[in-house]
Amino acid sequence: MRWNRGRPGTRPTFIDCLRAFQADADTRAVMLIGEIGGSAEEEAASFIADEMTKPVVAYIAGVTAPEGRKMGHAGAIVSGSKGTAKAKMEALAAAGAIVAKNPTEAGERMVEVVRGLP
Repeated sequence: MRWNRGRPGTRPTFIDCLRAFQADADTRAVMLIGEIGGSAEEEAASFIADEMTKPVVAYIAGVTAPEGRKMGHAGAIVSGSKGTAKAKMEALAAAGAIVAKNPTEAGERMVEVVRGLP
């Protein structure tokens, strides 16, 4: 995979990355790290549910961000319940991803997943 990271609109989406990891014979599990704001993680959840056969561990940054307060570029685009850490975590869990509450737990869950692989 190769993308031009310096040009707007040409960076890979979560779905691009998940698709590549799913197709890669050497990838056995995937870690997805997202953040509040936008809908990319919720879109990724749909792809995970429909297309992924490999385990996915996910962590969404911003769980402790106060509601209604701008938190930089991502927090500026949280609207209603869409784009919140809670909504993203629920969508990912419903899709079958193992959702961690913090980065340490994400690493621990991935260790468990990898240890359980054949």
